Amino acid sequence: MDEKMLRSGELARLAQVSTDLLRHYERIGIVPSPQRASNGYRQYPESTLSRVRIVRRSLSLGFSLPELARIFAVRDRGGAPCRSVRALAEEKLRQVERSLVELRTLRRQLRKTLSHWDKRLAKTPTGQRAELLSSLDENSAEGKSGPHKLKKGFSRK
Repeated sequence: MDEKMLRSGELARLAQVSTDLLRHYERIGIVPSPQRASNGYRQYPESTLSRVRIVRRSLSLGFSLPELARIFAVRDRGGAPCRSVRALAEEKLRQVERSLVELRTLRRQLRKTLSHWDKRLAKTPTGQRAELLSSLDENSAEGKSGPHKLKKGFSRK
């Protein structure tokens, strides 16, 4: 039995993506090249809808398009990339865990800095500078002992 074919616009609508994104996925190997109708329109197998949805969900979990292209290439050749997919997801989780630790540290630093700045502002007459950003200078007298020193991994921008 032949699989139903979908034109680009219909596939894009069903997958809630743009036709430009479908063409991009095609160029990078995420979606196999579609057949062409006699009028030149792209015609995708209906199964492509599931693949596009899988890609969108995978991206939301932190997978990259190049990673997904490699995974689908193995899969399309009949391989079983399941263990490498699992390993990639585990690495994504490790990265998230590291980010959470860094974000908690940053939150603590920001709370201390705001508390310090509130005290500075309370002592500063209206219309005068409290030099809040200057107080972040590690070389200033306050910077050496202040609560606002940045921890490793955070940069001043």
